[in-house]
Amino acid sequence: AMGHRRFKANIKVSSTETGQIFGTIVYDSANSVDTTYVNLNEIHVDIMDYIKPASCSDAVFRSMWAEFEWENKVAVDTAISDVNDFLQHIVESTNMKCLTPVSALGGDCNFLAANLYAKSVFGEDALVNVSVEKVLDKVEGYIRIRAKTQGIALSLGDRITLKQRNKDSTPVAAH
Repeated sequence: AMGHRRFKANIKVSSTETGQIFGTIVYDSANSVDTTYVNLNEIHVDIMDYIKPASCSDAVFRSMWAEFEWENKVAVDTAISDVNDFLQHIVESTNMKCLTPVSALGGDCNFLAANLYAKSVFGEDALVNVSVEKVLDKVEGYIRIRAKTQGIALSLGDRITLKQRNKDSTPVAAH
């Protein structure tokens, strides 16, 4: 008769390359000479579970920007009509830190460029450049993501594409 066994296992993940975990359980039973292999279904891991805001100097940011080969360019598509509100929404949606000083972002301006930075729990760097302008009550532009690995660049791009459209377009009151 076939029996059921339940067990728990800890999985150590060493990279975020694809945002997916694949695996196989291999075991020998006490009454068999055969080894049994069980292929697991893929498990999706959300990038927001392993990316944290971080800081670095402008020089380090520029050096990494030049070095990292994976780039994902996302066109802005949003109902948000203020460039600063849009930047804040992207910062909150991606769990990144804005490295561009607030003083450089202030004022009543129709364009904005800002650098964002985060690190994964595995020590992988994620760089983002937001470059937008307000054209006829609509924010337009591009968000460029750079990383050493394709997985982080693609995962962050997917997250931004999803989240940039999901904010209420009601203007935020001035402080």
